[in-house]
Amino acid sequence: MASKCNLSALFPIQSQLDNALDNATNQQEKENLVYQYLRKLDDNDDLRIPDFDEGLEWLNTEGPLSFTRELAGKVVVLDFFTYCCINCIHILPDLHQLEKKHSVKDGLVIVGVHSAKFPNEKVLQNVRSAVLRYNITHPVVNDGDARLWHELEVTCWPTLVLVGPRGNLLFSLVGEGHRERLALFTNTSLRHYRDQVLLSGHLVGTKLYRDSLPPSLLSFPGKVAVDSSRKRLAIADTGHHRVLVVSSIGLVLYSIGGPESGRKDGNLDEATFCSPQGIVIKGDTVFVADTENHLIRKIDLLKGQVSTLAGVGYQGTDMEGGAMGPQQPISSPWDLALGTAGGEEDNMLWVAMAGTHQIWALFLENGKLPKRSESKAGTCVRFAGSGNEENRNNAYPHKAGFAQPSGLAPAPEEPWGCLYVADSESSTVRSLALKDGAVKLLVGGERDPLNLFAFGDVDGKGVDAKLQHPLGVAWAPDQGLLYVADSYNHKIKVVDPKTRQCLVVAGTGEAGDVLGPSLTESSFNEPGGLCVGEGGRVLYVADTNNHHLKVLDLDTKTVSLFPISVEDAVDSAPTKSSGPCKVPKLPKSASRVKMPPLAVSPGQTVNLELVLSLPEGTKLTEDAPSFWTLSAEGNDWLVENQVVTGDIPNLSQPLSIPAILPTVLKATEASPSLTLSVWVYCCLAGGGACMMKAASFTQPLQIGSTPRKGSVTVTLAHAF
Repeated sequence: MASKCNLSALFPIQSQLDNALDNATNQQEKENLVYQYLRKLDDNDDLRIPDFDEGLEWLNTEGPLSFTRELAGKVVVLDFFTYCCINCIHILPDLHQLEKKHSVKDGLVIVGVHSAKFPNEKVLQNVRSAVLRYNITHPVVNDGDARLWHELEVTCWPTLVLVGPRGNLLFSLVGEGHRERLALFTNTSLRHYRDQVLLSGHLVGTKLYRDSLPPSLLSFPGKVAVDSSRKRLAIADTGHHRVLVVSSIGLVLYSIGGPESGRKDGNLDEATFCSPQGIVIKGDTVFVADTENHLIRKIDLLKGQVSTLAGVGYQGTDMEGGAMGPQQPISSPWDLALGTAGGEEDNMLWVAMAGTHQIWALFLENGKLPKRSESKAGTCVRFAGSGNEENRNNAYPHKAGFAQPSGLAPAPEEPWGCLYVADSESSTVRSLALKDGAVKLLVGGERDPLNLFAFGDVDGKGVDAKLQHPLGVAWAPDQGLLYVADSYNHKIKVVDPKTRQCLVVAGTGEAGDVLGPSLTESSFNEPGGLCVGEGGRVLYVADTNNHHLKVLDLDTKTVSLFPISVEDAVDSAPTKSSGPCKVPKLPKSASRVKMPPLAVSPGQTVNLELVLSLPEGTKLTEDAPSFWTLSAEGNDWLVENQVVTGDIPNLSQPLSIPAILPTVLKATEASPSLTLSVWVYCCLAGGGACMMKAASFTQPLQIGSTPRKGSVTVTLAHAF
């Protein structure tokens, strides 16, 4: 009879191994101890793991996985995670390293078991976005009700569970920081079971979600900052690993980094970042929280140089600091704000150090924190937060506790004199006094400092107001108001610090991408950052999961998209500014329609009117947005600086897609043509089977020599 199949039955056995490993003096001794442990487990009756429930939603696979079928004969690493958790994000590089070393053919499979903390994290589309955002390429199951979590008696995020080729429990690792032991357990298990001829080299069907997506100009933008004096915006284009500096009308002035991640200083056209988040722009200087590189970077637009101000390029565990920036390890800086401390104006950067649950200070010039000795320029040091993940307010900054602080907004003016902090995991907004470091609650959460589950969506005062994982805050000094990106409630809220009253400004509370007709009828999808412009009359919002920057006009009560154009961009890196992933290839089954030649003139607009019909009894699939792409293979100049992709929201009416022909033609040997390709996802109206349909329309062009204005319309019709 099998032993009880949960981690509480495994812990007493593994604890003996863990103690022995702590005392081992070399690698060979450690491997021998693990071999002995595995043989002991094999000699006893198996600790069989429960299988995944049927009907769960899977990502990056061709279908559901089971320990009795696809995962039989494999060593499986189960990563119990929730996508909001910074500690869970920290172990992804460890898993990526394992995947590079051991393939599925070698016998290793990593499976992410998403067990949500917040209600918003149970939604499949939001989990999909997180899988894309964190570049997770292994299978992920959305265990929204945490069934396997409870059956195995998992107690915290992240937890790694290693399972043998017969579905037998082997090891458990709780929390982050176990890279060496994870590698030891995995490597030894693979060798042990390979020697026993129990491993199988069969493939596990994968289907990466990212490969089905159209390109987008922005990818999961994290934070946005405004320099009102220069009328410029800086955008952390997080998913494209780059920073954009744009004019007030959306013209891209600089594009630095991307599309791939990296860690390199130097000229603007060679510097690279890895998932940048926090951003500050002042004049010709941009400061960047290079989050997954664990660095603070400086972009000097005048000199055309990127340099590192703080961090060593890997995650640090130091919770005190005090070293000069480039020698000071830091952990997942998530937001930045300019501040003044005992010196010249803006002589330092406040840093939301999400990885250690603290607020740090990076001195740009000599300065002095309250009740501290003077710090020299370049020093990076903790200001507030014990490092414990708590919702603890305290008059002494080092005794206060934060829980993944992710947004900063200085309000140095009297009577405020504080730094506002969006403390995401406690679902609160807190204030940090600039004169003495006292930490107080503004809104959200509850009074128990250890309860990080006091979230919701409630307007109210102080602790009676409820938020859900807020990621951004922005101060409007002229109005004395604080705006909050209440990310997991998909809303923008406003707080009056005088009354501590919190109210909804915009958003329906449901994830969506609708503009208007009013602020509260507009929708967002996990907005991650925002800033105040035009003297407090406008909010710029990084609508993260919608891959948009949106503008909230507080006077007219309207929401609009902020237009971004790469036309005539200067000092950008053309080879990198393309950023978006490649357009997916059309399947062989796609219909290919070639239209008769169309007579047009330079300067005219070709309106491609798309008319599509679905198979009878089907409807568009909401969770897999249908889309179109426009191209001109061999004649890319035809579609330069134009919108070349977009969604297909419905098929009830024709969709008009304009293509503006250049007034000056380029020499070409072949007759140019435009190609409109469509990918349509549909399901049976009564539920059940879903399918993807694709088609392309090629429109040859006979372009005359005389420029003309006006437009020509051609109808592209197809019934699937």
